[in-house]
Amino acid sequence: MVRSWGQQGDVFAAKGRYAVQLTDLTKQFGEGPTAVLALDRVSLGIEPGTFTAVMGPSGSGKSTFLHCAAGLDRPTSGEVRLGGQDLAALRERRLTELRRTRIGFVFQAFNLLPSLTVEQNITLPLRLAGKEVDAAWFHHIMTTVGLGDCLARFPAQLSGGQQQRVAIARALVTRPQVIFADEPTGALDPQTARDILGLLRQAVTDLHQTVIMVTHDPVAAAHTDHAVFLSTGRIVDEMGAPSADRVAEVLSGLRRTA
Repeated sequence: MVRSWGQQGDVFAAKGRYAVQLTDLTKQFGEGPTAVLALDRVSLGIEPGTFTAVMGPSGSGKSTFLHCAAGLDRPTSGEVRLGGQDLAALRERRLTELRRTRIGFVFQAFNLLPSLTVEQNITLPLRLAGKEVDAAWFHHIMTTVGLGDCLARFPAQLSGGQQQRVAIARALVTRPQVIFADEPTGALDPQTARDILGLLRQAVTDLHQTVIMVTHDPVAAAHTDHAVFLSTGRIVDEMGAPSADRVAEVLSGLRRTA
C-alpha cells in the first residue's frame, strides 16, 4: 500500500510501518532567482512487499525522488526513512554501507562491469561488503532470473534482456530491504521489457521484496500495485491496481497542464 498525507502529524504517527517513508521532502537545486525546486514537500509511505510505480511528465521530479529516497542524494529539507533508519542522520561512509547491503538498484543502462563474469557481477555487492555468498539463496535467484547457464559469460556476450536479468539478480543477492528501479525497461524491446517486468513482479510476489520503479511507460505501471504521479515536484495523484489505459489518461492530463 502507498499512502501520502496532507498533514505531517499522520506521517509521524505511522513511523516504522513503512519500508520507505518520506516526510515533507524538499530538494532544491541552485540558489536565488535561478533555483529549481525539484521536490516540494513530498510525503509518502510505501509498505513492505509492494510494487510501486513513480510517474510523471519530464521534469516532474521522478529521478530526484528516486535519488533522494534511495540515499543517492541528500534532500534540502525533510526526512527519508528506510525502515526505522533516518538516512539524513548517517555519515557518508555509513550511508554507502547501507546502500550496499539494504538497497538494491536496477538501472536502464544495466551498470555491469565488463571485465567481470555474470557470477562476479552478481556477487560484487557481497564482496564489497566483505560478506559470504549464501549458496542456497544464490541458486534460488539464478533459478528465478533464468541465468544458470550464463554464469561464466561476460556482459558483452549477453543480450540486453540478459544483462538486465543480471542487474536484477545483483539487486536481489543481498536480500535488500528495497529495490529501486530507474526506467529498467527503457532500453529493451517490448517483449524483453515484459519479461523483465514479470521478473520484478515475481520478486515482489514470490520473494517478498519491495520494489519502487520510476517509469514513463503505462504498460510498465500496469505490472505494479500502485502508481504515484508527480508534477512540478509534488504528488498530484495516486492509483491502486493501475491499468495501462488509466495511467496513460492521467499522464496525458498532466502533460497538458505541465
